[in-house]
Amino acid sequence: MARKHQRVASVAVTATALGVLALLGYLAWDAWRYPDRPTDPAGGQAAVTIKRGMRFPEILAELASRRAVTRPTYFRLYANLTGRAHRIRAGQYALDRKMTPRQMLQRLVEGVKEEEVQVTIPEGKNMLEVVDLLAEAGVAPADDLLARVRDPGFPASLGLRGGSLEGYLFPDTYKFRPKTPAAKALGVLVKRHRQVFEDLRSRHPQGAEALKRKYKLNDRDAVTLASIVEKETGRADERPRVASVYLNRLAFPHFSPRKLQADPTIIYGCVVPVVKTKACQKFDGRIRRIQLNDTENPYNTYAREGLPPGPIGNPGRAALEAVFAPEQSTYLYFVSRNDGSHAFARTEPEHTANVRRFQLGPAPRPPAPAPAPP
Repeated sequence: MARKHQRVASVAVTATALGVLALLGYLAWDAWRYPDRPTDPAGGQAAVTIKRGMRFPEILAELASRRAVTRPTYFRLYANLTGRAHRIRAGQYALDRKMTPRQMLQRLVEGVKEEEVQVTIPEGKNMLEVVDLLAEAGVAPADDLLARVRDPGFPASLGLRGGSLEGYLFPDTYKFRPKTPAAKALGVLVKRHRQVFEDLRSRHPQGAEALKRKYKLNDRDAVTLASIVEKETGRADERPRVASVYLNRLAFPHFSPRKLQADPTIIYGCVVPVVKTKACQKFDGRIRRIQLNDTENPYNTYAREGLPPGPIGNPGRAALEAVFAPEQSTYLYFVSRNDGSHAFARTEPEHTANVRRFQLGPAPRPPAPAPAPP
């Protein structure tokens, strides 16, 4: 009888051991298959938000609550064994429940592809036009951008002199996340300006020294002059010559008064400043005698000597380089040929002839004498 009980006990122990081994084997097999089995064959979307700073247990709880993970223990073991539990990136995910745990973990590690908007800032645009371009692209709200460019304290926070961002919003193609803070977006453009400006300074050390020593121009003056060059001509071959005209006007002792007489400066003074003169309030897009004679417009380089108070737009690399490396000339005047190019002159009579030729047309001929009576 005792032997019979022993055999029964032995069989029970053996059966139990085999059962445990079978269970362990099944669990091992099930765990081995787990990474490649769909979370839910029926599918469906799970909206999951992973916030910055969340720890893995919190992430796992979020995944389980959204039914993106149905076996949290297995998922935890799998993530830890692969060493990716702490590499999950923050973001808002739309996870398909048909995904396998392997695919899902990979997606969480790769992160959500951030949406970007692209915006191109052309050369010569003023700061209000730059604001419009950034706002239209969805980079930041127009009101926020405008408040920043109008705030005299903001440029100072970026290390700029003069109380304005004008001239420093570098023309280029940029990519931003939608709804980027206005200060951050504008700061990117200013940073790009600094990179280009310093690169040009290093490439043209003699020109940089001449601006400082010969022409008595600081960095802001150089940007101001480049902004005028940018607005005066779109031709690459003319920019260094146009720059030389204005530098000659500022430096030649026999040229007096030292008026730059640049039309774009008048236009800027009538369009961009918040407070406008009475003459500028009558500006309709075309410069007339009242604007030319307006001594109250600080940007009127027909009425005032020297450079205007600051840049009149945002110059690109070529215009900036023209100021660092101007043509060595003795030109003092230029006038449009009405084909995109300009005629340059060294003397006022030569310039007057060019104006008559390209702008006014030939001088009228005197009337022919009346025939003598028969």
